[in-house]
Amino acid sequence: MNINIDNSNGVTTANLEGRLDTPASTEVAPCFEQLKEAAGGTVVLDCSKLSYISSSGLRLFLALRKETSVKGGKVIVRNISDNIRQVFMMTGFLNMFEIQ
Repeated sequence: MNINIDNSNGVTTANLEGRLDTPASTEVAPCFEQLKEAAGGTVVLDCSKLSYISSSGLRLFLALRKETSVKGGKVIVRNISDNIRQVFMMTGFLNMFEIQ
């Protein structure tokens, strides 16, 4: 699992690549902590190369959403695959995030 974070024009974008399963969630948790530092603005999670997300990965997304909500920012989730969209629908995440 790789995450590349870019800050430009007041938007923090995280490009997620690979499988966000339980071991990967532990590995990338510090990256999500870094994203929380930008929670007062717009955080974009680009999932175009994300092939899988587990409940541990969903927990990272949810914690980031809660932090941005508290700080007045927002999270945008972009380019999710049909499989991940189905997971988001089943868990109610589709209604919690702005999906592009």
